[in-house]
Amino acid sequence: MPKNKKQESSSSDSDEGPVDRNQPAEKKAKMGSRTEDKEPTWVLQGKKLVKVRTFKGKVYVDVREFYEKNGDLLPGKKGISLTPEQWRKLLSLGDEINETISSLG
Repeated sequence: MPKNKKQESSSSDSDEGPVDRNQPAEKKAKMGSRTEDKEPTWVLQGKKLVKVRTFKGKVYVDVREFYEKNGDLLPGKKGISLTPEQWRKLLSLGDEINETISSLG
């Protein structure tokens, strides 16, 4: 075997990949509940959060999937930031969207 090729050692039959044994305790929050954070935050499901935040002096409603790095939750690419006007427009469409969901489901 060539010297520069790494040998793979497999001590388990699992396909889960490497396991970090020193994972930080995950913050558990109920769906739809508000979390204790610097910014007003609500949990939709898992790490999908709604935050009201200020960016460059403007207020946004941020609906986004977050990821954990070094014990901190950081915003991911999957999501959308709405201005207050866009948020209000989305809310006003709620009944119509719900009717459409009901008719399709």
